[in-house]
Amino acid sequence: MTNEELLQIIKKAARDKMTELDLSGKDLTTLPAEIGQLSNLIELDLRNNQLIMLPAEIGQLSNLSLLDLSYNQLTTLPVEISQLSNLSQLDLTYNQLTTLPAEIGQLSNLSLLDLSYNQLTTLPAEIDQLSNLSLLDLSYNRLTTLPAEIDQLSNLSLLDLSYNRLTTLPAEIGQFSNLSQLSLRSNQLTTLPAEIAQLSNLNQLDLRSNQLKMLPAEIGQFSNLSQLYLRSNQLTTLPAEIGQLSNLSQLDLRSNQLKMLPAEIGQLSNLSLLDLRSNQLKTLPPVIGQLTNLSVLEFIGNPLESVPPEIITGGLRAILNFCRQQLEQESDRLYEAKLLIVGEGGAGKTTLAKKIQDQKSTLRQDEISTEGIDVIQWKFLLDNDREFRVNIWDFGGQEIYHATHQFFLTKRSLYALVADTRTEDTDFYYWLNVVELLSGNSPLLIIKNEKQERKREINEREFRREFTNFKETLTTNLATNRGLLEILKKIKHYISNLPHVGTELPKTWVKVREALEHDSREYISLEEYLSICNKHGFTRQEDKLQLSDYLHDLGVCLHFQDDDFLRKTVILKPTWGTDAVYKVLDNPQVIEKLGQFDRNDLKNIWHEDKYTDMQPELLRLMMKFKLCYEIPSRHGTYIAPQLLSANQPDFYWDESNNLILRYKYDFMPKGILTRFIVEMHFLIEQQTLVWKTGVVLSKDQTRAEVIEYYHQREIKVRVAGNRKKELLIVITHELEKIHRSYERLQYQTLVPCNCESCKNIQMPHSYPLNVLYKSLNVQNYQIQCQNSFCMVDVRRLIDDVLPTSPNPQIPISEPVTRNKVFISYSHQDLEWLTKLQKHLKPMIRNQNMDVWDDTKIQPGAEWRKEIENALAAAKVAVLLVSPDFLASDFIADNELPPLLDAAEAKGLTIIWIALSFCSYDETEIEKYQSAHPPNQPLDSLNSAQENKAWVDICKKIKAAVPR
Repeated sequence: MTNEELLQIIKKAARDKMTELDLSGKDLTTLPAEIGQLSNLIELDLRNNQLIMLPAEIGQLSNLSLLDLSYNQLTTLPVEISQLSNLSQLDLTYNQLTTLPAEIGQLSNLSLLDLSYNQLTTLPAEIDQLSNLSLLDLSYNRLTTLPAEIDQLSNLSLLDLSYNRLTTLPAEIGQFSNLSQLSLRSNQLTTLPAEIAQLSNLNQLDLRSNQLKMLPAEIGQFSNLSQLYLRSNQLTTLPAEIGQLSNLSQLDLRSNQLKMLPAEIGQLSNLSLLDLRSNQLKTLPPVIGQLTNLSVLEFIGNPLESVPPEIITGGLRAILNFCRQQLEQESDRLYEAKLLIVGEGGAGKTTLAKKIQDQKSTLRQDEISTEGIDVIQWKFLLDNDREFRVNIWDFGGQEIYHATHQFFLTKRSLYALVADTRTEDTDFYYWLNVVELLSGNSPLLIIKNEKQERKREINEREFRREFTNFKETLTTNLATNRGLLEILKKIKHYISNLPHVGTELPKTWVKVREALEHDSREYISLEEYLSICNKHGFTRQEDKLQLSDYLHDLGVCLHFQDDDFLRKTVILKPTWGTDAVYKVLDNPQVIEKLGQFDRNDLKNIWHEDKYTDMQPELLRLMMKFKLCYEIPSRHGTYIAPQLLSANQPDFYWDESNNLILRYKYDFMPKGILTRFIVEMHFLIEQQTLVWKTGVVLSKDQTRAEVIEYYHQREIKVRVAGNRKKELLIVITHELEKIHRSYERLQYQTLVPCNCESCKNIQMPHSYPLNVLYKSLNVQNYQIQCQNSFCMVDVRRLIDDVLPTSPNPQIPISEPVTRNKVFISYSHQDLEWLTKLQKHLKPMIRNQNMDVWDDTKIQPGAEWRKEIENALAAAKVAVLLVSPDFLASDFIADNELPPLLDAAEAKGLTIIWIALSFCSYDETEIEKYQSAHPPNQPLDSLNSAQENKAWVDICKKIKAAVPR
């Protein structure tokens, strides 16, 4: 705006006796002296200009109540500003002020003073004269001290000193008797003065990112405190007085050095959020079980030992339940673990198991290889004279059993891989990989059985480099017992040092475990189990079921609570169930019929008394383990796909216009495809086109061929027909579900090229899906085919094989200019969207920005495409963050990925607003600057504070929009 234009506006405002004047965003560098003629002005908006100084005549605006000077380049204020005796709100956010004039103290009616984002190093003592000040924001400055006189601001309700350089606080800070919110985040405080406890009306105290090593005992006097944030300090202990904070609802202790919590923490009866992440806690005090209002408990990043991981995986209720039981009764320790012996058939696994149990056991030359799994028990005394119980699981080595490993290779166990040195058949990489994949990094020993004293060297250094759970190699000759004592010594050492061993458990748990161990029955009914719990002191049904869940996870017994049929039975001897399963898989008639069996076959196989009454449950167990499926057209007839023919049947395949997808595995566990066949059996073409390593599916005039190439560590999918993409989506969904069941499975999804040269061939060039995503992240929308050397559209490659692309489909020939503001919100937060729209309205009217949200979609429009187009054109993304926003699958899957990708590529600015307290720090949103302090979400502010916040937020949005 030119000076002449500005003078015309001022003259008109003076002539019309205007009370409000908006000069925001006019690129002003100076103000003319004539501004002083506007004696009727009550509100003057000068934000978002380039003002370096103010004229002295500004002091003549004696009626001014609100002056907004934010987003300018002011380095000083004129002393005449002191003449604005009616000023109640002064906003100086985002300037370059290094000092304030002493005369600022004469603004006696000032209630709001925002000096955030400046370069202030000191405050004038005269600031104490602002007796009516209720909100003072000094965040993002360079203050090292506060003047003692600041204590005179007795009406202050909010004081924000975050992001300064304060090392101490004056004792006078305790004089702010009306203060409800105090933020000292990101300073250099090492201690707090005891006088801080005099802030009796304090509701929120933010001390994050300081250097506090302890809290004063006086902190217990904050009787009204509801939110206390202490994240990222150096606290090693908490005072017992913290238990006196009876109104505390949120306590953030993340990233400290706490080694224990005081028992008094159990007195915080109103606590709803407790964040303990990244500390040094080994125990949670049982009093945590008293916090019945707790809805969020975070403790990842602690070496926690007092709560078994099997309980932790059950979630918050399970943890609180466990702690409550510890609190209500005495504790006892359970010394029990599993030793799992694996390896090829005939390597000596069974002999080792028997030698561990009894060193005098003699070696039989005609010893039969284990079929399925054998479990035997071994006990030894610990140094404290407590008995340690080891359940030795001896696995059959035949390949038919490998597909079931994932159901029995459990975490928190010790593994022994036995190798016969006379043969070269031990696939060390297979066994080391499968144990690492399934056991949660449980320790593993390699035991070389040097039959006939034949030696064999292995590359220990390489194994150690690749497999962190590999501990050491031990040698023995089981025929002569050479090396056996050393093996026993090492097994005792490693198994007694497993993390869960000796965990304190409620005494009733240990009693019931012992009662179940001494019960000779293979299984009992759920009612019988509950009765045993009653006899040993249990009173609550949920506690009894929690124990059976824990014992199930440990592999002590089997109780499938998530299955309405199987939950009625508690299997006390897991081998009873596994033996029954393997009897079917090992049955000669079933093998001869290529895995087919019916209920009459099962009657013959399970003819023993211990099975006859439980045949329906055992069949359900096989189906639970995905070991068989019922042929849809033949009720009561089943197929075990592990026993299918290895020969691929003859069938015609139309190789034109196929959709092809490949999965390439770093290590491929056995059983992926057989599980897939079980899951997808209802689509098997004619129920005949299935074999051991492949299957043909048929649906809606579309066919899919899925084949496993085990030795190439690959599964290949090709689809032909009318609705290729729909069927491919179903297939990829099932395969991904199976992949997710292996926590550490590493693989690549290979997407075929769709250029003219590759389109109709069976071996097109392929691109790793993660490479395509990386290409999009840097806004590289084309990639070269290595067959034809043509450039191919990356987004269309992804769109060919996936249900939705993480980035919108934008034609390369029509590049989109990013200039919109895109608002992402949950429909549950519509009222907040309406408020934002209202505050943005003046800027939209002045054509300062183009704002889009989904209320702009016209009836009948293709709404998903409208959203994709708006996302593609966004320069600024405004996220209205709340629990509903974070819980929205649509936002997480469709809106956030392209926005975050664009932000990473520097093509878009993300501005987010905390509407309510929520777990935003569990998402990538935390990396981006919030437009308003998230520890002061909008729903926690009063009406005046909220309007002030919206004004500031809109300024930041406008500043981010390109001119």
